[in-house]
Amino acid sequence: METPVTLENGFLDFDPVQLAPTGRGPLDGLRFAVKDVYDIAGTVTGIGHPLYRQTHSPAEHTSPLVDTLLAAGAELVGKTHTDELTYSLAGQNAHYGTPPNPAVPDGIPGGSSSGSASVVAAGLVDFALGSDTGGSVRVPASYCGIYGLRPTHGLVDDRHTAHLAKSFDTLGWFARDAATMAAVGRLLLPAASAPALTGIRWLSEALDMAGAEPAEQLRALTGDGFAGLTLEQEASVGPLDAFFEAFRPAQAFEAWQYFGDWITTHNPQFGPGVRERFAAAAAITPARAAEARAACDALRQRVRELVGEHTVLCLPTTPTSAIPLNASDQEVDQVRLRTLCMTAVAGTSGLPQLSLPLLHDARGPVGLSLIGPPGSDQALLELAVKWEQSQ
Repeated sequence: METPVTLENGFLDFDPVQLAPTGRGPLDGLRFAVKDVYDIAGTVTGIGHPLYRQTHSPAEHTSPLVDTLLAAGAELVGKTHTDELTYSLAGQNAHYGTPPNPAVPDGIPGGSSSGSASVVAAGLVDFALGSDTGGSVRVPASYCGIYGLRPTHGLVDDRHTAHLAKSFDTLGWFARDAATMAAVGRLLLPAASAPALTGIRWLSEALDMAGAEPAEQLRALTGDGFAGLTLEQEASVGPLDAFFEAFRPAQAFEAWQYFGDWITTHNPQFGPGVRERFAAAAAITPARAAEARAACDALRQRVRELVGEHTVLCLPTTPTSAIPLNASDQEVDQVRLRTLCMTAVAGTSGLPQLSLPLLHDARGPVGLSLIGPPGSDQALLELAVKWEQSQ
């Protein structure tokens, strides 16, 4: 694969959007950006593809998440790039180019929330909204060395946003510090009375799949517990490829339900990887999708039993840091497979996963992830604040 075009930054400069705060509140003076899957009234939601943008009308409504942030004093300063129809983890868009990774200048930013992670890591905004189906917040957070949250599935209001696979889609956000992550969470997450988190468990299969250096750092960092959590017995969920094999067809079937008619009608051109994934999605039968969904449900029960009501699973967010911009298509696919094996643990179980910029390998940052019980999102964010304040 040829080295893709690298953008100056992650913003959609051809579709500038700016909205002033509509109120005063805890986000006074903060600037934010949104991935091009969030509807902004009067603008087209392009989902990373120029033909999709050309064949759709401007949105009639604005995402309620955006309205909430504006009312709390934040200023929206732009929309950000995403992979084509959000169906990738690399951050390389064949039509628009690749947002820079400020942490690894010769590396991919990760996707599909590539632009949002890029502008946060570059200090151009204080926080940014993304979306995460198979890892699209967690992976770029890991690669770009910032915080990123995939919330509990169904917990955050997803009206007036584009979907890829609704059974797995979540709306999350990025920031460079835990305090900002938590402040946004207090606004976007519903008030919850989740049980207190008390223990942390290493996820053995994820540590085995990750690079030796990040895995060893994770053990050293959490060997005496983490932010007040007590280290408990190492957890095992079984082979991680089972999660990938269940997640992949279930996600793909739903993706084709959303985009199949448009693809068949307009015959859009897709870049490497995205093209093959949609072709494969078109061939998945309802029976195969039902089998995959059943497998996801079984894995979901297994993971939720491990976390219970009070425990956090700990693992590297991605197996490695950002791979090179000029990596071959084959290398990108190989890394994607390993990554999805790890990200599908929270994806299939519908649990919140917070990536913290605490690990690294020889090339750059790797996230340390905390997967908590359902509805423990704000508790995870407060753990990160506690950790950050202790350093």
